[in-house]
Amino acid sequence: MVVIRLARSGAKKRPFYNMVVADSRNRRDGRFVERIGFYNPVASGAAQALQVDTERLGYWQSQGAQLSPTAERLVKQYNAARIPA
Repeated sequence: MVVIRLARSGAKKRPFYNMVVADSRNRRDGRFVERIGFYNPVASGAAQALQVDTERLGYWQSQGAQLSPTAERLVKQYNAARIPA
């Protein structure tokens, strides 16, 4: 099964996550098919904390890819921030 999840990178105590499309049998930080965004939980100032390529996300979901619970929460957060209320 293809899954859209976060892969951790960055230094100790300074996490940075890439949102990747990967085979669910591969390790969390292992091989992936495509990088479709990132999440920086410690972003400060003008640094961008969350970026998602929604076009590619839609493509992979149409191909049957499932979002992990955390990735789903972040995508909802990203969409809410993009659309002004």
